[in-house]
Amino acid sequence: SENQSVYIPLGAVHRMENPGKVPMVLIEVQTGSYLGEDDIVRYDDIYARGQGAKG
Repeated sequence: SENQSVYIPLGAVHRMENPGKVPMVLIEVQTGSYLGEDDIVRYDDIYARGQGAKG
């Protein structure tokens, strides 16, 4: 559906999936004093990007 949002708390393990036929558009908004991406931990990645990889 259009105009949906979700809040993911700091430290929460999460995953996105689009079960629909229409391509999903994801807009990520970070808040707080640190906005880097070097703290990403990949627990299970179906795209095989590797531990800590960006992508």
